[in-house]
Amino acid sequence: MKFIKGYDRNQITLFPVSLDESIDQDNEVRLIDLFVESLPIEEFGFKMDFVENGRPAYHPKTLLKLYIYGYLNKIRSSRQLEKECKRNVEVMWLLGCLIPDHNTIANFRKDNPKAIKKVFRASVQIARNFDLIGGKLIAGDSTKLRAQNSKKNNFNKKKIGRHLTYIDQRVEEYNKELASADKENKQVIKQEIDKHKQRKEHYRRIEKQLEDSGETQVSTSDPDSRHLITRNNITEVAYNIQTTVDAENNIPIDFKVTNTNDSKAMGNMLQRAKSILRTNSFTALYDKGYHTGSEFKLANDLGIEVMVAIPTSASQAPNPAYNVENFTYFEDEDYYLCPQGKKLTTPGTWHKAKTYYFKRYTTKACLSCPVKDQCSKAKYGKGIQRSEYQQYINRNKERIAQNKEYYRRRQAIVEHPYGTIKRQWGFNYILTKKFKQRAEADVGLMFVAYNLRRLINLIGKEALGKYLRALALLFMPIIEFIRAILSPFARCWLGYKKFSRFFDNHSNRLIFTQKFDTMAGF
Repeated sequence: MKFIKGYDRNQITLFPVSLDESIDQDNEVRLIDLFVESLPIEEFGFKMDFVENGRPAYHPKTLLKLYIYGYLNKIRSSRQLEKECKRNVEVMWLLGCLIPDHNTIANFRKDNPKAIKKVFRASVQIARNFDLIGGKLIAGDSTKLRAQNSKKNNFNKKKIGRHLTYIDQRVEEYNKELASADKENKQVIKQEIDKHKQRKEHYRRIEKQLEDSGETQVSTSDPDSRHLITRNNITEVAYNIQTTVDAENNIPIDFKVTNTNDSKAMGNMLQRAKSILRTNSFTALYDKGYHTGSEFKLANDLGIEVMVAIPTSASQAPNPAYNVENFTYFEDEDYYLCPQGKKLTTPGTWHKAKTYYFKRYTTKACLSCPVKDQCSKAKYGKGIQRSEYQQYINRNKERIAQNKEYYRRRQAIVEHPYGTIKRQWGFNYILTKKFKQRAEADVGLMFVAYNLRRLINLIGKEALGKYLRALALLFMPIIEFIRAILSPFARCWLGYKKFSRFFDNHSNRLIFTQKFDTMAGF
């Protein structure tokens, strides 16, 4: 297959020494080169088929090396990466003095989100091979990364309504002015009225788009981004990045880019973690944003023990001694016993809340109870709502009570990658624009860079280099020998191009299977 080829790194050029001698043997750029060379690029889904006519394309490995180097050095912009190709000796060595155009660089990231995710998985697999992933304790959390969409270009029904009301008011005021204006001012006022009518049509189109999609929000610059609460009452148009981190060495084993909040995210992330670790004998820690009954049930069905922080209850009794947690539930007879010894029973009717069903428990004894004012402010006394998922919620509460010190490790585990990526590297926003898939490519490269940095810090450059060199060269001599034997015979009945494509596909599949046979679940 035809690709652009770089200069020989050992060739003497304008430098006083060869380009290869300009780079120290322990320079981490060599590890980037070995890491990418060890990957079965075609199996990962990077685009390899290009039109033979015209200018040759850049090999995906070339652009992947450039991106990994860039993210490890806090450079994400395609234009900035193009500049580095012209002036950075390390990049010149890495790419063989090739200088891709910024559009080519940007398109590579945009077009390969799934393949980049597989590169991240390969970095996780290396960590597993070095026993850096314990698989006994994981922590999950999310972080918001600002999207390339301003708040001004994000709309909901209420916001559109405000804009339309304002426009109608302004048009009405202009019409009143028009009646008493002179000829010169009438022309100006008519132009203002036309401008407001055009704006109204614009908002009507957005309103229709909102109705047709069934969504609660619409973003005009980056359609998949949403207006989310980032912290306290601060909001941003952003993406929500769900992450699962192993506790052994704070290494992320999974991530997912979403545009929703955390309430329904835990179950899916646990399913993915179970597939990745190929076991359910681990404990998962989450904060109170994940405290949802249906997710507890899913965790129970998966056989995974979870500990989720308990949110503050909104319904508190005037006297804390009469809060709901101080009422005893008897499952066999389905009733609650209050601190005064009275039974709260239910007719058995299931009522529907927004996301779950519940039964209501009351007693007529409340009307004559001497401590009614301490127990409830309601006219007819205490009423307890028991969710269909209450048993799973109670089990979580028991686990938290028994393992308080264990749960306190959550923040130190899962916040470690976020602190590095957002605070130290400054990657607190999504660089790509238009759609979640492109955002996943950007986030994927962040986590690839983070995992490589962790591997270098934990293993050391020398040990990691030896491993990657062995991985890259493990099967190549055998594969090339087989190619040389079969080539003369296969060309007769397949042709050179068909034989090369057929052989490369099957040899890459063999290498992929041997290298990554423990990557099940990704």
